[in-house]
Amino acid sequence: MKSPLAPGIRFVTSFSRDGWYRGSILLLTFLFYTAYHLSRKPISIVKSQLHRNCSELVPPAGLNVSDNDTWCDWVPFDQGNYKALFGILDNCFLVAYAIGMFFSGIFGERLPLRYYLSFGMLMSGLFTCLFGLGYYWEVHSLLFYAFIQVMNGLMQTTGWPAVVACVGNWFGKGKRGFIMGVWNSHTSVGNILGSLIAGAYVSSAWGMSFIVPGLIIAATGVICFFFLVEKPEDVNCSPQHSVSAAAVPDPKRMCECRRRPEFTQSGRQLGETEPLLQNLRSTEGMSNGSLATESVEVAEEHAEAISFVGALCIPGVVEFSLCLLFAKLVSYTFLYWLPLYISNVVHFHAKEAGDLSTLFDVGGIVGGILAGLVSDYTGGRATTCCVMLLLAAPMLFLYNDIGRRSLGTTIGMLLLCGGLVNGPYALITTAVSADLGTHESLRGNSRALSTVTAIIDGTGSIGAALGPLLAGLISPTGWNNVFYMLICADALACLFLSRLVYKEAQNHLNNQRILNDKNLT
Repeated sequence: MKSPLAPGIRFVTSFSRDGWYRGSILLLTFLFYTAYHLSRKPISIVKSQLHRNCSELVPPAGLNVSDNDTWCDWVPFDQGNYKALFGILDNCFLVAYAIGMFFSGIFGERLPLRYYLSFGMLMSGLFTCLFGLGYYWEVHSLLFYAFIQVMNGLMQTTGWPAVVACVGNWFGKGKRGFIMGVWNSHTSVGNILGSLIAGAYVSSAWGMSFIVPGLIIAATGVICFFFLVEKPEDVNCSPQHSVSAAAVPDPKRMCECRRRPEFTQSGRQLGETEPLLQNLRSTEGMSNGSLATESVEVAEEHAEAISFVGALCIPGVVEFSLCLLFAKLVSYTFLYWLPLYISNVVHFHAKEAGDLSTLFDVGGIVGGILAGLVSDYTGGRATTCCVMLLLAAPMLFLYNDIGRRSLGTTIGMLLLCGGLVNGPYALITTAVSADLGTHESLRGNSRALSTVTAIIDGTGSIGAALGPLLAGLISPTGWNNVFYMLICADALACLFLSRLVYKEAQNHLNNQRILNDKNLT
């Protein structure tokens, strides 16, 4: 009598070969971008250690501190303008990142993604470690740290277009908002891990707060080189044909698509196995098993990379890009300044402030998934983003007003603000970007993926650069003014979505009217 298979083996064999590859790609890309964000976080944790309140510390024996009230600070951040200097460091990284992102898409289209990602992670690890080595080499030059930040910002641009391209190559349309909302939690997971790792060393030797994350991202670069598979065709898996990750569907088409399943003329429903950004035209003329042939022909016909102007002309790209600019301004201001705010206002130590700041990212994970679920159900991506941004504005005001009253209030407000601030940001950079790629002007062109993704994220990165810079300039006048600036940014993000929200509402009413007419007949 043949013995039954072990439960674990039955579970393993229940998945197809394609399924295992898709799962591994999802896990690897999640790991890669987690490492990117993990290596960005230390600077925000270390700020409170580079400039401290020396009067609260016990000076070393034999040190005369009567005429030296900055003896515990790290030169050159021992001056009264230390917040502006921190803003310069943040801006060096973020401006380089924003500029480099527009070129990163061009390189991503023309270079093998495995080599491109591996190189980017190894170089990001190198420059992150160099910043930490400044502690051991006793470097006190602002120029040194600014140069490291610029180079690291440029290297970090290799990440987002490449990982989105890999996911797009392997995954079907499915429940895009939910799936990509879960996958996009790598951003918050990376921020949380980066905060915890940096916080573990910040009080003893802050150089290790950079060196350990630098070694981690370099190690993931090695993993990428040995294990990443860019496309299903490379390992004889079912091809997903052509994909993209950054364009917007026509609003009139959005409401129609969410209310009925897509079918080919042969009656087959499009499901999870369809490409993430299925060529719209190729689904209209297919019959008698011609799906694969037609898709491949169209993909080959449009193998050229899309132009920068052509990508901007896709309806909705400009609106969502400008909205992301202000949404990312708010998110990155919290990313870089929240630990220092908690330390200064709530009077926590550097490690405690860093640990507490991770709650903002925990809320961001929940907010991103919730935004994806709601937008999947309603079909209104722009409306979902706008509502969350409108709710975020008063919550930011309340956090600054009552968030410091007790530990419980601080935790609750951080979770709530994190969800409302990072939810729209996560939705735009993932599900919205994927929706944008279904526009017929792309016609399934996989080579357009990196360019359009880079335009959206690059525009958002301008806001990411402005936010911390403005916070550094405004914070000396009071933290209240920083929060007023963030609230204004949320309002502007909503303003840029107003046209799309109106169109979504209009299309929803039209569809309801059509359904009512059908019911009456």
